[in-house]
Amino acid sequence: QLQLVESGGGLVEPGGSLRLSCTASGFTLDSLTIAWFRQTPGKEREGVSCIYASVTSTVYADSVKGRFIISRDNAANTVYLQMINLKPEDTAVYYCAATRTSPQTLYFSGRLFAPSEYEIWGQGTQVTVNS
Repeated sequence: QLQLVESGGGLVEPGGSLRLSCTASGFTLDSLTIAWFRQTPGKEREGVSCIYASVTSTVYADSVKGRFIISRDNAANTVYLQMINLKPEDTAVYYCAATRTSPQTLYFSGRLFAPSEYEIWGQGTQVTVNS
């Protein structure tokens, strides 16, 4: 069974930090494009960050640039999202997702953060930023 499992969410005060993990089981992440999305009630799922299989290529939504860092450890079959200087507007359920589609194809078609392009999803982890 192909699964992604997120962990690391929780309650943090504004300005705080969290590190989310996304671990795969049943397959390896090393050749896939992995993205983090987030969603709040009543809103569409929003792309936050993406990392290519090449490791050196990463993409961030403008809302998180300079505050979030995505990384991957292929030996651990895990992708991380380090989040610093968290804001109340970062409160959401965070999901990781994987796709076999070439990231270049997604990027140049403007669909890098289109949820429908991702085949495998985790169950989500709640991040709440509140004083």
